[in-house]
Amino acid sequence: MNWEQLLSLKRYGDTNKRLRKEQDETRLGFEVDYDRVIFSSEFRSLQDKTQVIPLSKTDFVHTRLTHSLEVSVVGRTLGRKAGKKLIEKYPHLQNIHGYQPNDFGAIVAAAALAHDIGNPPFGHSGEKAIGEFFKTGDGQVFKSQLTEKEYQDLCDFEGNANGLKILTESRVGREGGLRLSYATLGAFMKYPKESLPIKPSNHIADKKYGFFQSEKEAFVDIVNELGLIKRGANNNLSFSRHPLAFLVEAADDICYTIIDFEDGINLGLIQEEFALEYLINLVRDTIQTKKYNQLETTKDRISYLRALAINTLINEAVDVFISNEEKILNDSFNYALLDKSKYEAQINDIIKISINKIYKSKEVIDKEIMGYRVINTLLKTYVSAIINKFSGKLSNYDKLILKALANKIFVKDEDNLYDQLLAVCNYVASLSDSRAILDYKKIRGIYI
Repeated sequence: MNWEQLLSLKRYGDTNKRLRKEQDETRLGFEVDYDRVIFSSEFRSLQDKTQVIPLSKTDFVHTRLTHSLEVSVVGRTLGRKAGKKLIEKYPHLQNIHGYQPNDFGAIVAAAALAHDIGNPPFGHSGEKAIGEFFKTGDGQVFKSQLTEKEYQDLCDFEGNANGLKILTESRVGREGGLRLSYATLGAFMKYPKESLPIKPSNHIADKKYGFFQSEKEAFVDIVNELGLIKRGANNNLSFSRHPLAFLVEAADDICYTIIDFEDGINLGLIQEEFALEYLINLVRDTIQTKKYNQLETTKDRISYLRALAINTLINEAVDVFISNEEKILNDSFNYALLDKSKYEAQINDIIKISINKIYKSKEVIDKEIMGYRVINTLLKTYVSAIINKFSGKLSNYDKLILKALANKIFVKDEDNLYDQLLAVCNYVASLSDSRAILDYKKIRGIYI
C-alpha cells in the first residue's frame, strides 16, 4: 500500500479524483467528512443510545454520542501526531501532493466520529439480540431462502457493517450515502471482510466483519480505490486494513478503557482507591502529586488522572504505529496498537475490573434482558408486516403497523427477501433506546 493512494480525497459516488493541492484550505475535504457525519440523523440518535450503562439518568455517564465525540477528539490527536512523523518520513506527500499533518488528524477524527453510527440500541447486547432473532428465534424460517453469507449477516448482525451501510447506501435524493472521502471510509473499516468465514485467522482485522452482502459492490469499490491488499482465499472477500484504521481503533480502545472505568467510579460501582492503584502506572511520569492532593472531589481527582492516562496512551499508540508503519503497509502487523504497548498489562487490569464491576453489574444485566425482549418484539412485528406486504398476505394488523411506520423502513418493490430483512434490521438498529422502548410499549398495548 502507498500513502498517496490511501489518502484519496475522492468522494464516494464521484467519478473524478480530487487533488489535495486544489483543496480549499478553509474547508478541507476531510473536514467536510466530519461535518457530514455530525449533521446526520443517524449520528444524532446516538445521544440516546447505550455506551455502558443503559438508560442512565445521571448527567456524567457516557452515551454513544459523547463516547463518539471523545473518540474523535482522541483520534484527531493521534492522526496529527502520526501525520507529523509520516510527513517527515515521506516529505513528497507535502512537497509534491500538498498533504499536511493535520490531514491525517481530520481523516481519523471523521472516521472515529462515525465508528459507532451503525450500532443498535442497548449497546452490544442489541447486536446480539438482532442476531439471536435469526439464529434461534422466529427468523430461523428464512435460512433456507437465503445464501449462506446473507444468513450469516443476519445471525451475526454487526454494527460496523451497518455503519458502512449508513455511510454509503444510496436513497432518492441521497445518492452515495453521506458521500464521504474514500480515505475516511477506509479508515472507518476496522474489519474489511465479509461475515464468512468467521475469524479465519488471529489477525486483528478478522475479529469481526465490516460489510453486509448488500454493500459488497461498495466495499470492492472502496478497497480498489485505496489499493488495499487482498487477503481472502478463493471467493472470500477479505482485505488489509487501511493503516489509519489502526489509529481509529486505538482512539476507541483508549476511550472505552479509561472513560468506562471513570464512569464506573463516578457511579460508585468501583471504589475510588482503585483509580490510583490501577492508573498510577500509566501516569507516574506526569502526575503532579501536590496538584492531585489539592483536588477536593472524586470527580475532579478522577478527571485529572483520566486526562493524564489518555495523553500517555495517545503517545504510546503513536510510537507503536510509527515503529510498525512499514509492517502495517505490507499487511504484516496483526495486532491492535495497544496490544503491543508497554502498558498492555495495566490496560488489561483496568478492563478486567471494568468487566467485573461495570459490564456485569446488576443494573447493566437487568436492562440488557429488557433490551432483548424489546428488540425481539420489534423484529417479529416489523418483519411479519414487511414480508406479508410483499407476499400479498397483509392482515389488518400488518396494515396498521405499516401506517405507523410511515415508510421509515426503506424497502423497494424489487428488493429480494434478504434486502427486506436487512432493511428491517437497519431500521430497528437506528432507534434510540427510549424510542425502541416506546415502540415496544405501543405494540404490546401498554402505552397509548
